[in-house]
Amino acid sequence: MQNNDLTNKVALITGGVKRIGAAIARQLHASGMKLALHYHHSNTAAHALQAELNNRRSESVLLLQADLRHPPKLTSMVRQVMEHYGHLDVLINNASTFYSTPIGEVEEKEWEELLDTNLKAPFFLSQAAAPHLTKTQGCIINLADIHAERPMKLHAVYSIAKAGVVMLTKALARELGPKVRVNAIAPGAILWPENDQDDVSKQRIISNVALKRHGDPDDIAKTVLFLVRDAGYITGQVIAVDGGRTLNQ
Repeated sequence: MQNNDLTNKVALITGGVKRIGAAIARQLHASGMKLALHYHHSNTAAHALQAELNNRRSESVLLLQADLRHPPKLTSMVRQVMEHYGHLDVLINNASTFYSTPIGEVEEKEWEELLDTNLKAPFFLSQAAAPHLTKTQGCIINLADIHAERPMKLHAVYSIAKAGVVMLTKALARELGPKVRVNAIAPGAILWPENDQDDVSKQRIISNVALKRHGDPDDIAKTVLFLVRDAGYITGQVIAVDGGRTLNQ
């Protein structure tokens, strides 16, 4: 990105219609960007967000439905973005799958699903997008996790996948520089899992956060905006947005 003006720049966001993905979409859209929002099953949420944002600025949101576990779908998504907008400036690998995998109970299908969604898809989507991002001197932002460095109990496979995302970020930054910047964000306690946690578990997590509160999706969205718009000399880095949770050893 040669300047800080994001007007009519194009961002592709995976998992971009709910939760953190939707917050990122709204933040970048408010900054003038056009969006290509991927979703898998969330059809109702996808069309609602598209209508909301297009009402603010017409024809500014393209929806892309796909199962990210299939690499040909990833290539197709990038092709659709190019056919619709003609260029691509930002790729945000946000989509994620999260559930527990206690050691001794893990099946191969769970390993494959968690690695495919959280690591394989970001790699192959980045590979497909790289030639176009090179032309626009764009950037890639991966959503990692603080548990990439400090594994979460009962979530070994998820933690392994997110550790891979950290190395993916660094490897891509080295491979794609100097034209494309690649960074990652590692959220802490931002949103509770959709398969809710009990209040005692939530309080135990918050007690380990230096700021003694959970974060908000906008905390992630604002960090994405910083990395896209204002971080022209930052690449290969992982920014923890965790309220200081990783300060506890």
